[in-house]
Amino acid sequence: MLDLIVPKTLSPMPIKEYLRSHIGLSLTIWRKIKNTGSIIVNGKETTITHMIFPGDAITLHWLQPCDIVPTNIPLHIAYEDDTLLIIDKPAGMLVHPTTSEHTATLGNAIMHYFHTQGRSHAFHPVHRLDRNTSGLVLIAKYPHIQHLLSFNGAKNINRQYIALTTGIIKPAEGTIDAPIARHPDSIIQRIIDPKGQHATTCYQVLRPLINASIVQLTLLTGRTHQIRVHLSHLGHPIIGDDLYGGSRELISRQALHAARLYFAHPLSGKIIDVTSQLPNDISNVIDKLSYGEN
Repeated sequence: MLDLIVPKTLSPMPIKEYLRSHIGLSLTIWRKIKNTGSIIVNGKETTITHMIFPGDAITLHWLQPCDIVPTNIPLHIAYEDDTLLIIDKPAGMLVHPTTSEHTATLGNAIMHYFHTQGRSHAFHPVHRLDRNTSGLVLIAKYPHIQHLLSFNGAKNINRQYIALTTGIIKPAEGTIDAPIARHPDSIIQRIIDPKGQHATTCYQVLRPLINASIVQLTLLTGRTHQIRVHLSHLGHPIIGDDLYGGSRELISRQALHAARLYFAHPLSGKIIDVTSQLPNDISNVIDKLSYGEN
């Protein structure tokens, strides 16, 4: 179900035009509403050709089939409104269920949360994090919100990460622009390849450590393993990222954290700015490298 109030600044128009042009409902959602749902304006059921006026109250109903099993897993909710969730994901958790792991993922936890709220939302992640990357994940409660955010792409959602890398990066800030492709011998690993997809990452060293760097990174594109591959390509793999040349001597996973999401809400235009503190395992490595402990 989706509840809307037509803004007072809009002129009268057919409800279909309003929902497609101003709300961003896709053809897929239109078909679902037509086949399984209903459109209610000011308490009365109507059709997509109905004229709507400023101040009208619209309620849309449609079915969102979802086969993700709700599982009671604690969630750290960093932000929530009627259409969005931002979750602070711990390292070690998959975002979406797979055939081999289908009850202990972020998707399972969110479906349980929706059920406890009495809501019939499905799981609509706008982006994903690797299993062992911690931090903020943006989730849409409705498919058209996911479509609006995903269609606009990473360029309109500022995603900032903090990483601990090997060595002192010089220059202290710059842009890594190198195309990424799948490794020919692996379904997981990625490589830099001129024939790969365009990928751009901006970086800034926040603080040098003992033969290491605390780096802030901003994604301008959203490729699989982008930060990990780009930092390895730069010659400074992430500490703990043994897939791309980092050592696990100090930490058992890549020291990479999604620390900030900054974007305009797809409906209201309100700026959403959410941050997440570094988890303890990364902070402990920083302490050790700051004071020279082994």
